[in-house]
Amino acid sequence: MRLSRATPFAAIIFFAPVVAVAGKPRPCVPVDQAAQKLNKDICVTAHIYEIVELPDGTRFLDVCSPQTPDDQCRFTIVSLPEDRGDVGELKKYRDAEVEIRGIVQPMRGRSGMVLSHVRQFYGGPPKFKPNPLLARGFSADEERPAVNDPNLRSQGGRRAFMNTKDREERK
Repeated sequence: MRLSRATPFAAIIFFAPVVAVAGKPRPCVPVDQAAQKLNKDICVTAHIYEIVELPDGTRFLDVCSPQTPDDQCRFTIVSLPEDRGDVGELKKYRDAEVEIRGIVQPMRGRSGMVLSHVRQFYGGPPKFKPNPLLARGFSADEERPAVNDPNLRSQGGRRAFMNTKDREERK
C-alpha cells in the first residue's frame, strides 16, 4: 500500500483544530470578577493577605485587603479540615499572588471556592467527593449492586444455562 504525499498534510489539517482548542489554557480571572461566575469551574488569580484558621481546623485564605470591611468582601477561599492532608501547609501562600482553579459556589451571602487539593494551585481539578445521597445504603461488603436497576434483577426466577428438560443424557 502506497501513501501519497498529501496524507501527512491531510492529517495535520484534520487534527490542527482539535489541538488548537485543547491546547488553549483558560485565563485566570481576578477575584472581583469571579464572584459573578457562580457554579463555573474557573481559575482565579488573587493576592492572599492572611490565612485564618478556626478552632475546628477550617482555614480561610483572605483575599480582601485589610482596608476592606468584612461585609464588603464578596469572595472567599476555604479549605476544610478533612482536606488538610491533601492541601498541605497554607502559610507559605501568605502575602503572595496565587492562581487557584475550582468551582465558584455561593457561601453565606458571598461567593467562594473550596480548596480541597494542592493541585488546584497548579491548574488541576478539585478533589472528587461523591454525592452521599447517591451512595446511601451501599456498602462495599455487600453482594448487591449500589443501584436499584431493574435490568440487573433476574426476570421470572432463576434460569440455568440450559433448561433441565433440554438436557441430553450421557452415554
